[in-house]
Amino acid sequence: MQILRGAALVVVFLPLSFAQSKVLSILDQELDRNFNILKEKADPPPYFLSYEVTEEESSHIGAALGALTADSERHSRYLDVSLRVGDRKLDNYHRVRGERGQFTSGARISIDDNPIAIKEPVWVETDRAYRAAAERLIKIRSDEKVRVAEEDPSDDFSVEPASVHSEPPPQLHLDKNLWTERVRRLSLGFRQYPDILVSGVSISAERETKYFVSTEGSRLEHGRSFVRVSISAETRAQDGMNLSTYDTFDAGDPSGLPAEDVLAAAVEGVAKDLTALLHAPVVDPYLGPAIFSGRAAGVFFHEIFGHRIEGHRQKDESEGQTFTKSLGKSVLPDFLSVAFDPTLHKFDGTDLNGWYSYDDEGVAGQKFTAVDHGTLKEFLMSRSPIKGFDHSNGHGRRQPGLEVVSRQSNLLVESTKTVPEAQLRQMLIEEVKRQKKPYGLYFKDVTGGFTTTARAGMQAFKVLPVIVYRVYPDGRPDELVRGVDIVGTPLASFAKILATSDHSEVFNGYCGAESGMVPVSAISPAILVSEIEIEKKVKSQDKPPLLSFPKDADSVK
Repeated sequence: MQILRGAALVVVFLPLSFAQSKVLSILDQELDRNFNILKEKADPPPYFLSYEVTEEESSHIGAALGALTADSERHSRYLDVSLRVGDRKLDNYHRVRGERGQFTSGARISIDDNPIAIKEPVWVETDRAYRAAAERLIKIRSDEKVRVAEEDPSDDFSVEPASVHSEPPPQLHLDKNLWTERVRRLSLGFRQYPDILVSGVSISAERETKYFVSTEGSRLEHGRSFVRVSISAETRAQDGMNLSTYDTFDAGDPSGLPAEDVLAAAVEGVAKDLTALLHAPVVDPYLGPAIFSGRAAGVFFHEIFGHRIEGHRQKDESEGQTFTKSLGKSVLPDFLSVAFDPTLHKFDGTDLNGWYSYDDEGVAGQKFTAVDHGTLKEFLMSRSPIKGFDHSNGHGRRQPGLEVVSRQSNLLVESTKTVPEAQLRQMLIEEVKRQKKPYGLYFKDVTGGFTTTARAGMQAFKVLPVIVYRVYPDGRPDELVRGVDIVGTPLASFAKILATSDHSEVFNGYCGAESGMVPVSAISPAILVSEIEIEKKVKSQDKPPLLSFPKDADSVK
């Protein structure tokens, strides 16, 4: 909905009251009709059916060098059908050595609350999902006769209480006129840096509403709103290495974003960091002590720990199963604990990206402690049981169009061995001297990372730093370096953590895995490690542009 107030165009994503939620009523009607018919006529009949509609309303404005590059609005709805045939012990979702069926398609449906326009695709998609489910169950039962027994004979689907709740996300106001001019002005800050090839400032606002009904009696309407300002810049060094820097600011509503002067300072910081990287030396492969900032440590734990305790990986015999048999055992130093909490909206005044009320199987998001003082206690669980864990802890998640698996939410690292950051730095220098290394490393910021968890690949991870410094033990100033990737294996890396700072930082981002992209956050103090390995970043063979930065048209005579 658009409201014109004076000269200001304000985009308002209006909440829906429970009584006005026609979508939920329509889904409920079709659920009963389709399930009853299939139970009567289909062979094999389904024992479970659920519908989830994800409604996304978004607005995006972008600018580069003072000119508008993007101005778009989008409103869409996606339908996901989860249909199970067989029984809870063995059904069509059963994983067979890494292979799992795909039954939903994330079909787009009408954004109008027109009953027949919604019922028709629900009908078609339910029929399609049933046929795929029945066919796969036949294949699974046949395979059972010729394959060796599985190590984990747990059921395929857990019993959970029904959830009935209505809490649509609040209104989300984005003043388009104000932010259009603001991103224009902010993006002008890059004009004084001619070595930067590509730059931009943008704001994205999204309101997501989810409607969920199931044959177990769940009836849910909930969602979230999120706003992000992104500042980015890219260039290429003389040796062909592509370089980039960025900064982001996240909030639940535009009113929670920083003032323009703060954003302008961030633009200048991104530009100066990138310009400095152009002249920074390229590192060689190195093994030595390092400090990860809180943001970098958050990504470190997300990649090398979080993905390896996702429940479905413990049952799937094609996975490396790093921690499957480590319950009750020490997996981290005894001063570290790790929890996941999708119910946490803010941390130390910062809005978090990884919160939600209910997961994509209709289970309430729940906080739990995965590691307590170094000892592994629990896994991230969807409704796919594993040995020792018969129930979900509210971490079954997906992007529309993909099947649910267990995924991370807000990851929180807590420490009982904390020191001020200045002391942590001194501990790094002492460790450098003890090991007789020429320098240590400080990873200030990272863009993300990825990890390999399957048995067929190497049990390794890679974290992608942006800003990295050499820290010298002789008192020389820290030296910015470039071309760094962090690599390693999880079990070896955890044993190297020596201490943490007494201040935590937030990393907000999006994580991609089998069930697509989902919003996540990681909260961690800075960590000191006795040893980390870095390798050279891949680079292109192309030189920077031969032509100089174009002149302002207004100055051409």
